[in-house]
Amino acid sequence: MELIKCFKALSDNTRLRLLYVLQQYELNVNEIVLVVDMIQSGVSRHLKILLDSGLLTSRRDGSFTYYFAAKNDTTRSLIQLLEKNLGHKDITRRDLEKSREMIKIRQYRTKRFFRHIAPQWDRLKKEVFGNFDLNSMIKEKVIFNGNVADLGCGTGELIERLSKEISHNFIGIDYSPEMLEQARLRLSGINNAELRLGELEHLPMKNEEIDTAIMNMVLHHISQPELPIAEAYRVLKPEGLFILSDFQKHDQKNINEIMGGSWFGFEKEKIKTWLTDTGFHLRTIDSYPVNHGLTINVFTAQK
Repeated sequence: MELIKCFKALSDNTRLRLLYVLQQYELNVNEIVLVVDMIQSGVSRHLKILLDSGLLTSRRDGSFTYYFAAKNDTTRSLIQLLEKNLGHKDITRRDLEKSREMIKIRQYRTKRFFRHIAPQWDRLKKEVFGNFDLNSMIKEKVIFNGNVADLGCGTGELIERLSKEISHNFIGIDYSPEMLEQARLRLSGINNAELRLGELEHLPMKNEEIDTAIMNMVLHHISQPELPIAEAYRVLKPEGLFILSDFQKHDQKNINEIMGGSWFGFEKEKIKTWLTDTGFHLRTIDSYPVNHGLTINVFTAQK
């Protein structure tokens, strides 16, 4: 990274605002246009300058490109300087408020998706997974010694499978009332399962409440995936086990339409970085092929 390029890139008020916002939120061009109230061509020009300087990074998912501040020592130092000089200004506070609204809009779209899809969810998963039994794979990795939480439990299929063989307490959390209603119907005869409504970015759980946390094919629905990973770390007891599964990164729009989500899967290194940056000790990564040429990665990590 050339320092002169960085300073040149930041010699514009709009680009200062963009870097300030994008160090907290990952946004696409359409969202950024609404945040800074500029025409798209102007926003794209500013983003290109920031990208060329190395201050921004980008990723492409489907038809959208998302932008986020680069994570390196130079960028962190510059952002600290920006926070001291821009954090108190009305315009940057408004930018952050608008950015939060963009994330809420994405969350609303996800809730609306699950509101309509909840009764068909198990059938749709079967269409994508085929004969692959992900729940059995996860069951083999669970250490049953205390409370087990299914974070993003959906229709309760995994809890039903686990509770048939183990008598420990299970906690299922989901932010879709419709999915939880399906879970309540499925688990109505199971006495050791508790269901809670809540967001994975703000889990309705106490610190160090559980022994094993499972996040099964949920992360690609979350706009800021590092937040639920941090929450899982918070609610786990010391040496607690975290099992996370999700798609390997792909470019199949039809799968995204069937399963929903903000991400088209993840590179292994991306999830590995989120886990280790949070404080987890990564134990294993296993990969399994499913239908449509897709791959599911299962990570096990320990607090």
